Amino acid sequence: MDSGLIIALLSGLAVGFVLSFAVGLAIGFFSGLLGIGGGTLMVPAFKLGFAMDAIAATATSLFTIIPTSLAGFAAHLRRGTCIPKIGVAAGLAGAVTSPLGVWLASRSQDWMIMAVAALVIGYSAFTMLRKGLAMPRGKAAEGSGEPRRSVSASESDPEPASLPAAPTVTARMLSQAGLIGMMAGLASGYVGVGGGFLMVPLFMNVLKTPMKLTSGTSLIAVMILAVPGVVYQAWLGNIDWLAGIAVALGSVPGAALGARLVPRVPERALRLTFGCFLLFAAAMLLVDQLAPLR
Repeated sequence: MDSGLIIALLSGLAVGFVLSFAVGLAIGFFSGLLGIGGGTLMVPAFKLGFAMDAIAATATSLFTIIPTSLAGFAAHLRRGTCIPKIGVAAGLAGAVTSPLGVWLASRSQDWMIMAVAALVIGYSAFTMLRKGLAMPRGKAAEGSGEPRRSVSASESDPEPASLPAAPTVTARMLSQAGLIGMMAGLASGYVGVGGGFLMVPLFMNVLKTPMKLTSGTSLIAVMILAVPGVVYQAWLGNIDWLAGIAVALGSVPGAALGARLVPRVPERALRLTFGCFLLFAAAMLLVDQLAPLR
């Protein structure tokens, strides 16, 4: 093979890897900050940027979600910005329904998968933006208005921050978390997302968890419920391993960075950022599906 062709091929691979790493870094940052697996951006990125078909985009996204959410969860756990019991309950319940979502996706047309993804993401965006805009400006993330505990300088740097106290976890809350996880697991398997776009608003609205504790809690569930779906997608041969690994190499440090910023970001800003993030992802999917109709 000609040396010039080899150099050009290697250069192309290097550029592709750098771009994939950069995309993963940005997705991971939002994942750690907002408590989502990152699938709401990964699916459009794999579909539009990597030119994958719908099932490959959702399968590769689901695979990449696991290391991304693991990195974000680890950072949240160190800083006390999560409620592990609720996250585990939702994750285990979602792990039961995630393979069902994959099975349904494997029997759906591309446009159906992307249309459902856009609809559920858009609805979550509307809910989050509405509640964020209703909050007073400058209000910190107290969530339910409960007493806040101080965070030592070793837990949050460069400046100490205050966090809302974690609510007492009851059997009722765990059962509700399980139901939320089952819905998220079904959506996760079908559209290739972690399910955080459903769990974050439902944890806050149903379980009344503060936003600053919701992000890390959601990532625990995402990390667990995605595993069965990934195994099923791998068995079906739908995962693009190279693209998924390249993006994951960026998303892991990005998620850790995003999680570190949670204690210092006001709840109103978190809600509005999360809503805009989801709205943008839904718009990307709709544009992609409508383009061939012109």
